[in-house]
Amino acid sequence: MPSTLRLALILGALIAFAPMSIDMYLPAFPALQQDFATTAGNVQMTLSLFLLGLAVGQLLYGPLADRYGRKPPLYAGLAVYVLASGGAALAGGIDSLILLRLAQALGGCAGMVISRAMVRDLFDERGSARIYARLMLVMGLAPILAPLVGGQILLVADWRTIFWVLAGFGLLCLLAVIFFLPESLPAEKRRRDGLGQVFRTYGGLMANGHYLAYAMTGGCVQAAMFAYITGSPFVFIELYGVPPEQYGLLFGLNAIGLIAAAQLNHRLLARYEGRTILNAVLPLAALAGVALALIAATGIGGLIGLLIPLFFCVASQGIVGPNALAAAMAPQGRNAGSAAALIGVLQFGTGGIAGALVGLLNDGTARPMAFIICALMLAALALRLFVLPRMEARA
Repeated sequence: MPSTLRLALILGALIAFAPMSIDMYLPAFPALQQDFATTAGNVQMTLSLFLLGLAVGQLLYGPLADRYGRKPPLYAGLAVYVLASGGAALAGGIDSLILLRLAQALGGCAGMVISRAMVRDLFDERGSARIYARLMLVMGLAPILAPLVGGQILLVADWRTIFWVLAGFGLLCLLAVIFFLPESLPAEKRRRDGLGQVFRTYGGLMANGHYLAYAMTGGCVQAAMFAYITGSPFVFIELYGVPPEQYGLLFGLNAIGLIAAAQLNHRLLARYEGRTILNAVLPLAALAGVALALIAATGIGGLIGLLIPLFFCVASQGIVGPNALAAAMAPQGRNAGSAAALIGVLQFGTGGIAGALVGLLNDGTARPMAFIICALMLAALALRLFVLPRMEARA
């Protein structure tokens, strides 16, 4: 097994495909709208369809990773991502960009689902939660650096350069996987099932209330993050007049909260079970969501008033995400690849719907973004209070 640090860096980079591919081009939303002479809703569709592509694509890679090992599907997915990123840089219209963003997602999601399965291959539940917390540190740098890099690129070049940079990132990840990441699933542990068994495995997971409740608890909080990601460019840049090159600073501030929370979680796991930590954090996250909705509805505090509860909503992902994921994945064994894939489908599918709703309900205020974030935080708390106790009692 490679060193924990090297493993965390490589797997963190693979998980970071989503924030890198999303956050780097966020400052370019107004430029895309102007360049293609289209609506804000159409520009937001390049993000919403990307999220849905991340969800659907993981259904394919999970069973492939369980059957053929972790690395071969990674090679294919990363190659597709590099080619699609180059194509996006050359897009001639908003429709072609939307389709190429879908292809980007279908390639990039390989790294996300397989990295989760590899952690399950190598660690127990508490060890997995600690590794996931370290991955949050690596992944948390992406939301800080990506919009900053994107904003600076826009000062010296156009939005197309952002996609060339993403193509280069994908190529570097492919080389790291080839030369530095060992296979974590030996041949004797791989599944040899046919397509029918794949669907039965997914059906069994969907019927597993314990797995599903933990997956959706983390999924609701992650979907709230995507509602924020989708709505924040227009809320910050257009509603509050933040310059695109400074948007990354505000975005990075929230990402610092996510990193700090992930590292706090890593320390707490040395003393407490992940499920105990979840019980303490989810009510606080829901309270932040309610405060955000109230501030957006009344306009109290302006941009600063909005940023304070947003900070805590985003930070909660650094604690809720690793612990909910570890609890859902721990019992999965030979189904780890499929279980990781289905978690991705549920989380990114929910995130894609949340992002699409923010775009569809756009009324020129912060209310759609804030209300959807609030609803998702309350849903996560409801799952913890009313659904998970029943599932754990049956287990």
